[in-house]
Amino acid sequence: MSEATSQKIPVTVLTGYLGAGKTTLLNRILSENHGKKYAVIVNEFGEIGIDNDLIIGADEEVFEMNNGCICCTVRGDLVRIMDGLMKRKGKFDAIIVETTGLADPAPVAQTFFVDEDVQKNARLDAVVTVADAKWLSDRLKDAPEAKNQIAFADVIVLNKTDLVTKAELAEVEARIRAINPYAKLHRTERCSVALADVLDRGAFDLDRILDIEPDFLNADDHDHDHHHHDGHDHHHDHGHGLKHYHDEDMQSLSLKTDKPLDPNVFMPWLQNLVQVEGGKILRSKGILAFHDDDDRYVFQGVHMMLEGNHQRKWKDGEPRQSRLVFIGRELPEELIRTGFESCIVS
Repeated sequence: MSEATSQKIPVTVLTGYLGAGKTTLLNRILSENHGKKYAVIVNEFGEIGIDNDLIIGADEEVFEMNNGCICCTVRGDLVRIMDGLMKRKGKFDAIIVETTGLADPAPVAQTFFVDEDVQKNARLDAVVTVADAKWLSDRLKDAPEAKNQIAFADVIVLNKTDLVTKAELAEVEARIRAINPYAKLHRTERCSVALADVLDRGAFDLDRILDIEPDFLNADDHDHDHHHHDGHDHHHDHGHGLKHYHDEDMQSLSLKTDKPLDPNVFMPWLQNLVQVEGGKILRSKGILAFHDDDDRYVFQGVHMMLEGNHQRKWKDGEPRQSRLVFIGRELPEELIRTGFESCIVS
């Protein structure tokens, strides 16, 4: 990881449908004795119901908590708030931005790609989605935002698992995996997840993403990493009694090659792809091995926005493999595959 990247403050975007348990998680961050300074940006204090006993000082939009964290509201512009936070003394270990329960997390995530000052000081670390095990299946049917929140996530906190049966839990997990096979999934009750599992994940120091072997329910099925969509819900039973869902309108696609890529072909191809098809591509990420380049290049994207940089040297003996992942709606899969193949150095 370049020095520059490591000094940027990691930002976690926290999303999740109303009632899923985001507030519980935020309250833990603001009150627990975790020894870190987090700045939490919320939509409305009222929704969080900050415990007055825990507040040391409050100015107009910022509350300081007795565990060293602070909490402020998004009034107006996220960029302005980020600027204000960067100027505060006693910098933070990390910043958490909560999105409203009804919203698509994309615009919030995009802030960290667009504004130069924000980009200089902060980096998008991970999108964390809190989902309600009992109601998620219903929400996925009737609320497109709920589906976007799952598709966008790097980490999913599947909460309220104590309220469902084993079979219901298996079903909701299969639903999640059909939309997003790549997110790290934690099952929780009352959001009792270790904060280290959701904050400062380095989810884009893509040493982790690619963890990219899809974290599928059926562990014996790694030979095909491609999910075919023809509008039917296929239920494969892999002898674990688990259904394997295919989501009707969300797909994920992973590509890999052991041959080096030509950066002069790949970069323009990727930029053009997200310019043209970015509306359909919710998330993209990859680790790339370029021809004659000893450093790994990593990138991540949200719709049309991309950010990438050289991350570190390839280690001795580490397979120089390029891997990419796309998650989106009606992905132009063939187009992406052929385009990717044309970037390989022959």
